[in-house]
Amino acid sequence: MNDTLPFELRSLEVFLAVCETGSMASAARGLGMSQPAVSQSIAEMERKTGTTLFDRTVRPMALTLAGGMLRQRASALIADARQIAPLLRETKRGKVPLVRVGLVDSLNRSLTGLLTEYLSSRADEVSIRAGLTSTHASELLTRRLDLFLGVDDLEDLEGLERWPLATEPYLLLLPKRTKAPRSLDDLKQLAERLPLIRFSSRSKTGIDIERHLRRLGLQLPRPFEFDTPYGVAAMVADRSGFAITTPLCVAEAMPVTQATTMAPLPGPQLTRTLTLVARQGELGRIPRDLAQAASKLLEKSGATGIPGRA
Repeated sequence: MNDTLPFELRSLEVFLAVCETGSMASAARGLGMSQPAVSQSIAEMERKTGTTLFDRTVRPMALTLAGGMLRQRASALIADARQIAPLLRETKRGKVPLVRVGLVDSLNRSLTGLLTEYLSSRADEVSIRAGLTSTHASELLTRRLDLFLGVDDLEDLEGLERWPLATEPYLLLLPKRTKAPRSLDDLKQLAERLPLIRFSSRSKTGIDIERHLRRLGLQLPRPFEFDTPYGVAAMVADRSGFAITTPLCVAEAMPVTQATTMAPLPGPQLTRTLTLVARQGELGRIPRDLAQAASKLLEKSGATGIPGRA
């Protein structure tokens, strides 16, 4: 098996210069190279990859489909390579230039303060993005994020490090003064009176709940679904339905949840585990230390505890 790379970083710089200027001659002037040297570099890349990167029959030259794909990847590789020297210099004083964090919506209220306080002492710039775990997982793989805190959607992939944060139960969220169901039969009767307000099927929480309902043999209508814990809780507080959710999702939706009550989910129990996921070894001890601090904060707050029966 031949593991030789089909190009060097300098070749990618040449390729990107041609993409930006639209011609070999303009790229050569910008790079301080001769035009034949630029043409030879591009031809060598095409030979080694077995593809045609530019359509030379049009002016200015246009990228082929393969060229367009390489441009996307090359831009990311060059950007990462240019960060290496500053990153190494910053690590001498224990800081990195930038940390980009994905945070699942249900952890916003609980962990944003900790993230900003902890990471500001370890990075010159901190970017925190809230949203769905599936989005964060995709952005981690495409290197638009450095780590995320949520449900681990990437458990089958190697090259990642994982640090547990908390495990919490799913529970019922009911309008105030609604009698809590004690059995699955009670739950079915409740669903006949009040619709189930769902989490979006795009979210891991929504997927887990739907899978659990199928195991219980419950086929419930789908009048409303929301991406955010606040949207779900607001509908319950408005007495428009009930929800299956988690303690952290309820905490995230405060103060609207003051008009609701929590109760254990009847029948087989369902839990979710929140995890910090990062690329293996890229941020040193930051992922481990951050996960330990977050885990202690969540445990201390009691946000993931199982409520008593309403």
